[in-house]
Amino acid sequence: MNVFIFGYGFSSAWAAHFLAKESRTVSISGSVRTAAKAQTLTASGVEGHVFDGTGPGETLGGPLRRATHVVLSIPPGAEGDPALLYHRADLDAAERLEWLCYYSTVGVYGDFGGAWIDETAPLVPRNQRSDRRVAAEQAWRDYAGKRGVPLTILRLAGIYGPGRSTFDKLRDGTARRVVKPGQVFNRIHAEDIGRITGLAAAQRLAGTFNLADDEPAPPQDLVTYAAGLMGVAAPPEIPYEEAAFSPMQKSFYADNKRVSNAAIKQALGIELLYPNYRLGLGAIHEAEAK
Repeated sequence: MNVFIFGYGFSSAWAAHFLAKESRTVSISGSVRTAAKAQTLTASGVEGHVFDGTGPGETLGGPLRRATHVVLSIPPGAEGDPALLYHRADLDAAERLEWLCYYSTVGVYGDFGGAWIDETAPLVPRNQRSDRRVAAEQAWRDYAGKRGVPLTILRLAGIYGPGRSTFDKLRDGTARRVVKPGQVFNRIHAEDIGRITGLAAAQRLAGTFNLADDEPAPPQDLVTYAAGLMGVAAPPEIPYEEAAFSPMQKSFYADNKRVSNAAIKQALGIELLYPNYRLGLGAIHEAEAK
């Protein structure tokens, strides 16, 4: 197994870990945006390459042409998906390519007023960022179809995990309990992303799937729960109308839906490691306490 990861970062590092478990002879390469990050990645045992998405990566040709599995974790730009824009020829030349995986987002659905949805829901994204994701998903479906290679598209909910959780926000003072009545979000633990990527690769799964937890919940509930585990006071509640948001933060609150994960669980015959935020945050807290 020769794995190449476009956009080696928080989630895809977990994917690399689980993909490595699928083969005793796995080789993993990945792209990062700077030479310094590439050196750090190589020192960790993953062959690092520089690709900033604005032009071809000078050293990507070799590992891409050898790749059997490619994971795509780079957001698309105005011109489309950077991997397809600048390295399609290298992917075309990958004679042993067996599987593709694209990390998308549940943001492609838009707003459903808190209703439950699954993968059959219409795509009505409400911002340019999600519009680009819809186009990138289709571009990869088209490419995979022409190549005759199975493609898994994983629409990810809000990502959290060790080092990137509500605990970190409470410690650095950025956690807020913004209350918008009826608002809920799904989340997904990074370890579940990694595990499901590895299982999907092993089965050469094809299709588009939501990857979200079982229990969408109001965002302020996570802050209250995490503060309780830490033994600190939760920050005061802030009515949504009085909260200051960046444009990106405001766009998140514009979408309200409950995202079903039944399809991916059925396809792989599994349950999530962390089906709700309490189990996910509890495991992080326990690990941090050791």
